[in-house]
Amino acid sequence: MTSTATPTAVTVADIPRLDPVPAFTLLDERGPGGVPLIRLPSGHKVARLTRYADVHKVLTDPASGRTDTNVEDGPSFLPTVMPKELLLNLDAPHHARVRGFVAADYSAAGTERLRPFLDRVVDEGIARLRSSAAPDLFTDLVDRVPVAVNCEFLGVPVEDVQYFRPSARIVQIASHENVPDLVEHFYQVYGYVQDLVTGVRPVVPGGLIDRFRADRDRAEPPLDDAELTGIFFGSLLGADQNVVSVLTKSLYALLAAPALWRRLAEDPGIAPRLAEELIRLIPLGTISAFPRIAGRDLETSEGTVPAGSVVYPDAFAANRDPEAFPDPLSIDPDRAPGKRHLQFGYGMHHCMGAALARMEIVTVLTRLAQEFPGLALAVDPAEVPWDEGTVLRRPTSLPVRW
Repeated sequence: MTSTATPTAVTVADIPRLDPVPAFTLLDERGPGGVPLIRLPSGHKVARLTRYADVHKVLTDPASGRTDTNVEDGPSFLPTVMPKELLLNLDAPHHARVRGFVAADYSAAGTERLRPFLDRVVDEGIARLRSSAAPDLFTDLVDRVPVAVNCEFLGVPVEDVQYFRPSARIVQIASHENVPDLVEHFYQVYGYVQDLVTGVRPVVPGGLIDRFRADRDRAEPPLDDAELTGIFFGSLLGADQNVVSVLTKSLYALLAAPALWRRLAEDPGIAPRLAEELIRLIPLGTISAFPRIAGRDLETSEGTVPAGSVVYPDAFAANRDPEAFPDPLSIDPDRAPGKRHLQFGYGMHHCMGAALARMEIVTVLTRLAQEFPGLALAVDPAEVPWDEGTVLRRPTSLPVRW
């Protein structure tokens, strides 16, 4: 039978500004084991791995840790040190203890309870778009959905959003230009979460913060306030700002390549597959992972990474490895099942919010395709304004018409 689906044949190169300028500098030299080196913004020379198999090996190696990079003057993309209690900074065995405590609630089954609320929030966004004289996908819908869902999930009072969210955006941009200002915003958000955990500020009963505070003895030993603050600080930022970034860039890519949007509009059922393709190809910001310290000699396709070396497992490059993803730059919703992309990490530091992000992204793509099959950008893609930052990089406006 002949397919009637609109052919797409779109690559990431067809979409202006989708790919970032890397946050590191390529060096024309190799480390002691023969692996190519890069220079981080912190000034450190580190081994960079780009092949899928090599990056996967590092991400799944429990001996290759994050903790020892998060120190003063350590090898980092960020201009300042982060609290050691954040999940992304914990190594074995501490990471497993904390991760095990949150795993059920952040699983696909655990986040499914949020679907009715998510549907209502998306309905409200669609109504705003329809009633707007100058509809903007970003301001009318995308920028509102993740924060509303996250507040419902965590039990954060919605009236607090105006207090913590502007600072959360600055934290994710992580600019090196004014570090004291960045640190001030960081600790405004961190202190806010700390106040929620310790009861200085009220939380909504029944939300995750309320439940985890009451259930902390389930971990062995029980989680303390600093550990709970670390969990919820990461979630307050990641399940809001990170989802906004990926969702905004996904929609920008679909509308900047109209053949992709037409394909989705013809068959909204492809949204889950299309979302995975977009997530595979679109990094959050200008980095795709954080550096690690090799806890043992790692044999890779580029050579040996000696134990004790700093290594950057470049998941962004690995997600474009032709050995793992044939024709890797094509955005292909019909791609044959194969390797799982590494955009959410892998192994110990796999993103705990992946299921929630997927549910939100797929829901928004599906609903928009159903409601606005003729959706299009109202400006040239090259005219779309962007935020540019280390962890946060995305359009700040998506004017549309239909």
